[in-house]
Amino acid sequence: MEKNNKLPTSNWGKWWDPIRKWFYPGWLLYEMSVRFYDYSQSAYHFFTRKQDFIAVYIGKIGSQTLAVFSSAATFAVCTAFLTIPACFALYQFFKTENLTGSPFEEKFKPWF
Repeated sequence: MEKNNKLPTSNWGKWWDPIRKWFYPGWLLYEMSVRFYDYSQSAYHFFTRKQDFIAVYIGKIGSQTLAVFSSAATFAVCTAFLTIPACFALYQFFKTENLTGSPFEEKFKPWF
């Protein structure tokens, strides 16, 4: 009976186990940074397209400053409040053997 009660090994082999706790959060950080960079570019392009309407109120230099500040703030807020906590949670998930204590995690985690 105990012979059949064996957890499956990772698809990538035993050498993958120590690497995965850093790989998945690192990949998430990369992917989210690329997405948030696109969001910040969209914010910048929005304000530069509406520059003629905004410049009436704060001037041409002010509208350029607003565009740069808005794009930088979009990237910083998304990274600080979404990417960093998600990477930390993912790192803790793979670092701790059974973080949630659920049977689903015991079956799911060895495959990754």
